[in-house]
Amino acid sequence: MRDAELGILYTAFHPDQLRPIKGAEDAIRRLHDLGYQCIVVTNQPGPAKGHFPLGHLERMNARLRELFDLDAIYCCPHHPEGGAGGDPVFIGPCACRKPLPGMILQAARERSLDLAACVMIGDSPDDVRAGQAAGVPTILINGGRCELCPNRGETAAAPEVTVRSLADAVSWVALRDG
Repeated sequence: MRDAELGILYTAFHPDQLRPIKGAEDAIRRLHDLGYQCIVVTNQPGPAKGHFPLGHLERMNARLRELFDLDAIYCCPHHPEGGAGGDPVFIGPCACRKPLPGMILQAARERSLDLAACVMIGDSPDDVRAGQAAGVPTILINGGRCELCPNRGETAAAPEVTVRSLADAVSWVALRDG
């Protein structure tokens, strides 16, 4: 979610806090029209950090499905360090947390995806790194939230393209595939 007043990104902790960004529903529809499955792969460390129980995350995913025509959602509830009151089951290293490609590879296996024919659209350098690790072309939206995590220097993620919005990402995909 983006705070309209402050212009910064923050995490929703309740399904009622999920607000679609302008044009997202149309962008998802366009991706489907182009023949793509729309699959969400997301780090959601709330249970590991003690922000909410795992069941709450399932309700968040149900809300996402109400808002958008999604083919699948893959969530990583883990966090390397967790937090006060976090569920110890979800604390520590895992193979699914981005920038690792675990969720993408799982989606490819379960949904018979040709990863080279897919595209990873994300808003963080970790999204780009996960896509690249899985062999998926990547698009970075809005410069990679550089106000939150610098994307500079030798370790910078290098997507195929950086765009300002999800709509711009879908337009780039349509041109590339056209």
